[in-house]
Amino acid sequence: MEKGAWGIDIQTLSNPPDPLLKKGEKNSLKKMPKKKSLFDLQFTLLCVSSLLFFASFNMIVPDLYDYLESMGGGELKGLIIALFTVTAGLSRPFSGKLADKVGRVPVMVFGIGVCVLMGVLYPVVSSVWALLLLRLLHGFSTGFKPTGTSAFIADIIPADRRGEAMGYFGVFGSTGMAIGPAIGPRITAAFSLDIMFYISAFVAFLSIAILFGMKETLKDKQKFKWSLLKIKKDEILEPRVFNPSITLLLTSFTFGAAITLAPDMAIQMGFPQQEKGIFFTVFVICSLLVRIVAGKVSDRYGRVIVLKAAIAMIVVANISIAYAGSKEMFMVSAAIFGFAIGMNSPTIYAWTIDLSLDRARGKGIATMYIALEIGIGLGAFIAGYIYSNEVENIPYVFFTCAALAALALLFLFFGLDWSKRLIERYG
Repeated sequence: MEKGAWGIDIQTLSNPPDPLLKKGEKNSLKKMPKKKSLFDLQFTLLCVSSLLFFASFNMIVPDLYDYLESMGGGELKGLIIALFTVTAGLSRPFSGKLADKVGRVPVMVFGIGVCVLMGVLYPVVSSVWALLLLRLLHGFSTGFKPTGTSAFIADIIPADRRGEAMGYFGVFGSTGMAIGPAIGPRITAAFSLDIMFYISAFVAFLSIAILFGMKETLKDKQKFKWSLLKIKKDEILEPRVFNPSITLLLTSFTFGAAITLAPDMAIQMGFPQQEKGIFFTVFVICSLLVRIVAGKVSDRYGRVIVLKAAIAMIVVANISIAYAGSKEMFMVSAAIFGFAIGMNSPTIYAWTIDLSLDRARGKGIATMYIALEIGIGLGAFIAGYIYSNEVENIPYVFFTCAALAALALLFLFFGLDWSKRLIERYG
């Protein structure tokens, strides 16, 4: 029977005695009343908002590389994603703390508001460094919105259906990720780059509009005060979720590399300019097909066993991308990667929530997202550095990603007790 961190039997999702808990404290493995359907109004609105949010900022990504190159910054392509993830990662401790103190909804609204503002400002910039500054600021959007949303979902979903819920939620987010890169270049080709940026801002506005009237789930919330932005050392990371966070960090390198290089690879393979986001379209469609099933399987049989299968597929996907020499192989690689991430993401998210304390759920989720941003950011930066606009360097990028994913697999087999010792010492 598959065990999680501390020997927890994940599939029963019971609340075993935990010597690390303070008196009267509970973690997120407690049983919650079962619901007839996951899709009540609040969960449905969150899912739709997530679809629009991810579509809004992903639709601009394929054209940003050409935009940067037209300004003379082609060698800095890796920074398009890396800078975005820097502020996303740095803002996580703040968004996690505010989600636990002020509320989930205000954190979501702030994140989406940043997305709207950046979409309006992109057409105004005219230099490489101004564009890179906007990418840095834009990262605040994903630093806040997903943290608030994930904490909200954790509040309203029964413990024994978390994997399933994160699977459904991921379907909507992934659909947005697929729609964005697919339609962004088409809008640019049909109208202009500026119009595409403005449409991105409008889509983000729709994402925020449907959240108004959402009922806050945080009990005993506080009014915002500036002192809440002072982060103490023990408010940055949640040691209890180090296992899923380390796993996510090592497996998200590939995503950062793919975001950076896939548009150029698509053109190199012979796809037309308006289809340079094809890798992500195939990737996300395949991810959609497996997310819900993977979530349900992880609820029943355990998080770790699903992750082992998913990460083995990530290793295969990286090797396949490295050797892709035709359109067909490129698409097959995207499909394998999509199936792997579709299994990986909802399972890691559910595992993080399982291990989080109720009073620190935002911090636990923020810690996981910090790992995600570090992985994506380093993946994008290292990919851009190794690539250096030389096609023959691409295989080396994905061999590196395969090695890191293999390290994550070894961690799941042999390293899960590491965080237990950390928690016992520092928790």
